[in-house]
Amino acid sequence: MRRRVLPGLPLSLGLTLSYVGLIILLPICALVYKAASLGPVAYWEIVSSPRAIASYRVTGLSALGATLFNLFFGFALAWVLVRYRFPGRRLVDAIVDLPFALPTAVAGIALTSLFAANGWFGSALAGIGIQVAYTPLGIMVAMAFTSLPFIVRTVQPVLEDLDPALEEGAQSLGASDLSIFFRVILPLLGPALLAGVSLSFARSLGEFGAIIFIAGNLPNQTEITALLTYIRLEEYDYQAAAAIASVLLITAFVMLAVTNILQAYGLRYTQKG
Repeated sequence: MRRRVLPGLPLSLGLTLSYVGLIILLPICALVYKAASLGPVAYWEIVSSPRAIASYRVTGLSALGATLFNLFFGFALAWVLVRYRFPGRRLVDAIVDLPFALPTAVAGIALTSLFAANGWFGSALAGIGIQVAYTPLGIMVAMAFTSLPFIVRTVQPVLEDLDPALEEGAQSLGASDLSIFFRVILPLLGPALLAGVSLSFARSLGEFGAIIFIAGNLPNQTEITALLTYIRLEEYDYQAAAAIASVLLITAFVMLAVTNILQAYGLRYTQKG
């Protein structure tokens, strides 16, 4: 008799697919159906309106800036957590996951309090002419806060699994520390870094709660796409909300595809190594 990997696989698979269909696929299908009911001309008019395009620009550029910041700071944080031992290391490692557990609205209020003109950080930055709260820079700060763990947690396990013999072999051949980093370590971390960047960027695109409190929400200036979708819902313009949300949905699917491709490449690369 053929053995199955898991007992009751047909039942568990059926329950899993039913759950995915009800919780994930059904809302997505409803969104696509609502947006498709507009027709091509009306749909294009909504998604290409000046206010919508401005929200895409604000969201995309802010997400890009936050992701680039997280790429360097998140990589440095993962490196320190793996390569060094210091008092409070476990506490810092636990704090990295705080954005996952903290409600985004609470994070937005906390960031606004810190970076407002009378806040701890905001007052100091205002002295040198830098305003964070209610500007695109504030949006980047909120996005960076909520998406940082994706890069750290993607790179950290790969760093931990690196074979020290590779670095020792390069040192024995006379390679400098900088050469070892760029020629030995970085190529091995490349797939993990790319996957973490993709996840961080996708997370930043969909962020809402942490941003609306610190952004200022001015149309054409600091209004993100998720907020514009919410405004259309409050106006009971469900078709326009669905059309604008579908732009984020398409972007999310593209980022998901890129992430899966990078993860599959990283797995093959690790297996070959």
